[in-house]
Amino acid sequence: LLGKVGLADRAGAYPDRLSGGEQQRVAVARAVVHEPVLLLADEPTGSLDAETGGRVLGLLVGLARTGWRTMVVVTHSDAVARAADRVLAIRDGRLVEETGPGGGAA
Repeated sequence: LLGKVGLADRAGAYPDRLSGGEQQRVAVARAVVHEPVLLLADEPTGSLDAETGGRVLGLLVGLARTGWRTMVVVTHSDAVARAADRVLAIRDGRLVEETGPGGGAA
């Protein structure tokens, strides 16, 4: 699983030797390793560069689409939102928009 988030070569590294982005990828790997029924993710790609964020997003979407995981993701990223089956936009604590699969209108 560390290989899927680009960290196979860092498996033996102590947490204080990992960058913030590497720590975030370890957190994603730890969150999915036991195949939870529900995964809550707050900005799972927020501190990652575009390429690495895309890899992590691809992993999460792939796992969700296999049918064994439901994810609730908080994000400011349009790319992450477009990958979702359903998007709820909240502004100032109020639901302002709901879209269906792939960001299309529900």
